[in-house]
Parts: sequence; structure tokens; C-alpha cells
Amino acid sequence: MPALSEIADFEFNPNQSLDHPTLDFYFLSDTGSLMSSYAIGVDLGGTNLRIAAVDEHGTLLEKTTLGTQVSRGRDYVIGEMAEAIRELSRKLKHVGDLKGIGIGVPGIIDMGTGMLRESPNLPGWNDYPVHSEIERRLSTPVILENDANVAALGEKWLGAARGFDSMAMLTLGTGVGGGLVFNGHIWHGMNGMAGELGHIAVYPDGHPCGCGSRGCVEQYASATAIVRMAGEMVERGEAPELKGAMESRDREFDSRILYQMALEGDHAAREVYRRVGVALGIVIGDLVNALNLPMIVVGGGVSNGWDAFAPAMMEEVRKRSFVYAATAPDPNKESRQPRTTIITRALLGSDAGLFGAARLPLLRAAV
Repeated sequence: MPALSEIADFEFNPNQSLDHPTLDFYFLSDTGSLMSSYAIGVDLGGTNLRIAAVDEHGTLLEKTTLGTQVSRGRDYVIGEMAEAIRELSRKLKHVGDLKGIGIGVPGIIDMGTGMLRESPNLPGWNDYPVHSEIERRLSTPVILENDANVAALGEKWLGAARGFDSMAMLTLGTGVGGGLVFNGHIWHGMNGMAGELGHIAVYPDGHPCGCGSRGCVEQYASATAIVRMAGEMVERGEAPELKGAMESRDREFDSRILYQMALEGDHAAREVYRRVGVALGIVIGDLVNALNLPMIVVGGGVSNGWDAFAPAMMEEVRKRSFVYAATAPDPNKESRQPRTTIITRALLGSDAGLFGAARLPLLRAAV
């Protein structure tokens, strides 16, 4: 067992691999063992149910992944979740004090009632009292939160925005989500629905969006949008190589294939990612003008294509945001410049939501 000084000096590295749980944990009980508070974070997705135990210092104690069998109904899914949480808490009962359960859910949540108003990835869950159902089964404090919000909180706690009190995050996946953290806490707005950054319109008469509007950034910067824009170029006869890739039966065409083609210099693929960057640059420029935050983080699966879209994104930010332009350092001048917003890629990957969800009950317990 290491010396207590070694344990006290331990610092979580946000760049370490999180594919395997950290199992080396030391604690003091009444007989002289070190103890710690911890919380359980849950990422409830349409495909996977991911659960992790995290201590108050950000150390990952245990992590498990189950399939989300949404076709079997919400009661079944919640039952499976509750049993997995109970099993995990039993396994860690000697670790310390369980402060509660934080759950990230895709969709719009009414924070006042704990109702999941709408979730495209969880069919049949609309207007369902998720919070009260889970809390009733577990008899443990539960905090329900939007999945993009908890991802933002995770990045603020242990990831790219560590050390910053306030930040915004865009999550680029099947759709585009967003989260706002002000002074260390998620900003919910009037009834919990703030931060829907994916539905900021970048082109007022642009492509129709599932939200009912047109030209939302989700229609230009999500994985779904990337494939659609590539298909539109093929239909116009502008992308013969993309057409060949789409017609190939070796693998399903997706944004990752398009990214690889962009890296290899395909003109059409590079143009699609340029459009992604422009759309993101418009939204980020607006956020900088409106909120003047110290950091904006871009995460989600599409962010893996950072080097393909970031140049156009940053160029657009500089054009669209006079606040950013006024505070950005001038490389031709040695004089000190005002502090500017840092725009960067997320560090924690898919685990950001787990850490953020676990952080919620720890923050509540600290109040």
C-alpha cells in the first residue's frame, strides 16, 4: 500500500485512458483506513446504458456498460438500470459514503417536475416521470440532467475546461447538443431547457430541421448532416469518388469514411468538412459575442474530424465575432493582448457524460 503522502499528492490525468476502470483504491475505515465520498453517474443512451462510480476527487472506481433494450419498454430499461446501480453500490459499500445518483438522458427535461418531455433516442418516453420512477426504485437521491449538459460539466471538472469556472460545450454526434456551465454549475434557464445550441439557426432558410425550424447548426455539423451533404454533392454530379465510396458494399458509408477521404485530399470530402467548420464558426462566434466565455469546447464523435473542419471554423469565428477579434492576440505585436476565448476540442470523449453525471450529486452534497 502506498504512503498516505503519495495518495494525497495523486492528481487525476484527464488524458489517461478510461477504457478500463481504476480498481486500485485505498480507504481508511474506523480501524485506520482512508475513506472517501463517491457518486454514481449514468449515461442513458438509446443504444448503451453506461454506469460509473467516481469519487469526490474525480477518480474512476468502477465502470460498466449494458445494452439499452428500448424495444422492451421504459419500465424494463429502468429496472435494469436500478439493478445495475444497486449491484455497483453493494460492491463499493466499504469505499465510502454514496452521495447520490446522477443520470444523463438525451432529450428535453423539465427540471421542475423531473419529466422527460421529449427524447428522440428513447421512443415512448415522452412526458414520462423518469426522475420519480428511478428514485422510487432506488430509495437514493437522484438528479436527472440532459446528456449534453452533463458532458459539459464533465469537461469542466476533469477535461479540457478544467480550471475554468464557466464554459460552453457543443457535442457533435447524430445530432448537435450543447451545454452551458456558469460559475461551476449548469445553466438551466427558466425551466431546465437552456443550452439547445444545436438548434441555433445558421442559415434562416436552410435545410429543414426535425425541431420544426430551418437551417439549424445540427443540419450542417452532425454526423447525419455530413452524410446528407455528401449525398447531395453526389446527386449533383460533383463528387465521383464519393459516389464510388457510397456504392461500395464493403462497409456502410459514414462520416468517418468521409473524414478519411478528406485527409487523403478528396476535394468533395474536404468541402463537406469546410461547411461543417463554417456552420460551427457562426454559432461559436455568436456565443463569444453573447457570453464572452473563457472557453468553448467541441466534443462528440464528429470532433474526431477536428483537423478537417477546425481551420474553417476558426476563420469564421474571427470574421463573425468582433469580441473574439478584439481580444485575440496579434502575432505581429509583442504587447500584451486582452484575454480571448479559448476554443478547443474535448478531452474526455464519451466518458465526459459519466463524470459530469457523477459530479451532480457531489456538488449538491457540498452545498
